[in-house]
Parts: sequence; structure tokens; C-alpha cells
Amino acid sequence: ACMEVHKKLGCSFLESVYSEALELELKESGIPFEKEKKLPVYYEDKPLNKYFRADFVCFESIILELKATKFLVDADRRQTLNNIKATKFQLGLLINFGTTSLTYKRIVN
Repeated sequence: ACMEVHKKLGCSFLESVYSEALELELKESGIPFEKEKKLPVYYEDKPLNKYFRADFVCFESIILELKATKFLVDADRRQTLNNIKATKFQLGLLINFGTTSLTYKRIVN
């Protein structure tokens, strides 16, 4: 779905545009998702008052973090890893629409 959005829009839009287009593409593809989902953050198995807001959660288990930058930096990867650890998810996909070829990182907890 991300590749289809990137193919149709290219690499020059804001992240919010890609997010909206991806929402349409996920619906059309029949992929179950929640957009801007609030996820509890845990510390030593105890939920905190703070929460993390995922760009998308697909299949109730995969966090999608969207970016629209010239390149992904290590801080983006670390942030995604911290988010999947803190929310007790097992998989995150860090997706960058801001390059001429879609780039993504699969991040496992």
C-alpha cells in the first residue's frame, strides 16, 4: 500500500498528505488499520499516564511510522524501536516517502 501511494504521489508532499493517501489505499486494499491510534506506554509492566500516538496500527499488531524527509536518520529508527518496546508491540515499519525511491526499515522488538 505504501509503495502504491509513493508511486502515485512521488516524493514532494508533506507527511500529512501521505498519511491521508495511505488511509485510502489501506481501505481499498482491505488491510485492517487504525489511524492516529493512542497506545499506552509501559514501564516495568505498569501503564503510564503518557501514551504514544502511532501514525497507523495495522492488523492490531504492526506500528507504521511515516516520514517525509530527504533521508532517515538513526534517531528515527531509535524512536520507532522505543515506541514498539514501550507499547509492547513486536513490529514497527518506519516508512519514508520523502525520497525518489520509497525507503523503509523493518524494526523488530
